[in-house]
Amino acid sequence: MIKIKDIHKSFGDVKVLKGISHTFEAGKTNLIIGRSGAGKTVLLKLLVGLFTPTEGNIWYGDTDFVKLNKKQVREIRMKVGMLFQGSALFDSMTVEQNIAFPLDMFSKMTKKEKLDRVNYCLERVSLEGVNSQYPSEISGGMQKRVGIARSIVLNPEYLFCDEPNSGLDPKTSIVIDELIKSITIENNITTVINTHDMNSVMEIGDNIALLHLGELAWTGNKDAVLASDNQLLQDFIFASPFLQKLRADAARNR
Repeated sequence: MIKIKDIHKSFGDVKVLKGISHTFEAGKTNLIIGRSGAGKTVLLKLLVGLFTPTEGNIWYGDTDFVKLNKKQVREIRMKVGMLFQGSALFDSMTVEQNIAFPLDMFSKMTKKEKLDRVNYCLERVSLEGVNSQYPSEISGGMQKRVGIARSIVLNPEYLFCDEPNSGLDPKTSIVIDELIKSITIENNITTVINTHDMNSVMEIGDNIALLHLGELAWTGNKDAVLASDNQLLQDFIFASPFLQKLRADAARNR
């Protein structure tokens, strides 16, 4: 679990986040949504320690992340997996080398132990046998799954995903969503996802936080979205004609 309390973040005179408090729950997919400029990316960077809040606290379990020294922050980061928007794979490394990279950096495993762990993670994302291929030789969806395999190779307690479905077709996006969801449940991970993908919101939104102009505008789960009368949520979620029709159909069936 990660709990943030009264988080503020300013850059000079510009206030980006304005007193946000929220709990990201273990074993659930916690989504951060909102329009561009709402503060989603800044919040995600605060959670992983790339930025320091101007005010407020970030609790990893019982530990206040904001008050840790560099050594203690490193210990927390050992428990963190990160899935980047563009997968961020090393082009000059094979799939196997990409996934093994965190093990090379942070573990004392033997070569065989590393290979066993890499193969397990590849199996978990349904990519057995692609060890020797390079990122340029596989599809964008496969690259994203390699990114997921790398993000879980250290058995993280916390998983952060920045726009995991960016650039993917709808069918592949569903595969990625289901994969993230199942890994979260199986390993009781606190998963935080920054997303614009409405399918993700409606399919895997266990715990949703809507940001608007740096403030927390709404919280709830996927089941509460269609029934909510929050105008900011409605304006964001039902921007497309398809979702407007979906909401109208749901209202008629209530």
